[in-house]
Amino acid sequence: MIKRTLYFGSPSYLSLTNAQLTLRLPEVEKNETLPDHYKKEVSASIPVEDIGIVVLDHKQITITQALMEALLENNTALITCDATHHPTGLMLPLCGNTIQNERFRSQLDATEPLKKQLWAQTISQKIKNQAAMFDYKQLDDGFLSVQYRNVKSGDPDNREATAAAHYWGNIFKQLPAVNEFKRFREGLPPNNYLNYGYALLRATMARSIVGAGLLPTLGIFHHNRYNAYCLADDLMEPYRPYVDKVVYELIEEKGITEELSKEIKALLLKIPAMDVLIDGEKSPLMNATQRTAVSLVKCFSGEQRRLLYPEFM
Repeated sequence: MIKRTLYFGSPSYLSLTNAQLTLRLPEVEKNETLPDHYKKEVSASIPVEDIGIVVLDHKQITITQALMEALLENNTALITCDATHHPTGLMLPLCGNTIQNERFRSQLDATEPLKKQLWAQTISQKIKNQAAMFDYKQLDDGFLSVQYRNVKSGDPDNREATAAAHYWGNIFKQLPAVNEFKRFREGLPPNNYLNYGYALLRATMARSIVGAGLLPTLGIFHHNRYNAYCLADDLMEPYRPYVDKVVYELIEEKGITEELSKEIKALLLKIPAMDVLIDGEKSPLMNATQRTAVSLVKCFSGEQRRLLYPEFM
């Protein structure tokens, strides 16, 4: 079943009633000119078991402890946004799997050669998917194909950076609205579009990692001491071109703006539910990240040697 992504961008009361997230709008409830039957009609309830991601994007949102507990028990990723309306915080359950201790141990015991091989697989698939994105937009010049075919264990030649420089230097060149794009987190649009999409992707992957019983902090490559989601940053790499595709087509259709409108956010929020091709089958991206996380568990335990990643389509 596809889990739902919920976005709340206005003053709201969020609580738990009969295992359902209940939404009430204070601006409506406090309006004495509105009839009571109307106030009841504008409230909404959604089963907690159907929810995968919740985005809280307003300073006047009240959420109860009981609802947060229920969401975390359901392995729901709870995202909070800052004053600029960009995702800034992520809450996940501490215990997401019944045999978590066993899987923690196999993750901690993973050898450096194994992690270097897994990182090479990750980077190779990321660049391969970037090359497929180029091909999809009729930009392919063969450069990226050479890069992904020659990634070595641990990527000592830094093919990832070489590919990234070429990719970002060319990906948006057919769009008149984007001039001389440079990929910087704090850079000009569409960096803000990409940041928002990647934050959703990161939360989706982190949720899957916790659900698989792994430590999201302990990466196979990323190891920033201040980063609580190094493993999510590792495993999301081959998924990034899917976000790039959504952003590209948004700009192509609607142009580009300095600020993300609610309409743009609503379209970006569909990323966890978009179709990807993994292991020869179409699957919602959120389900595919779960399969990727489980494949890593099997690599750590010695059951298999390759990570399962999506093929860009």
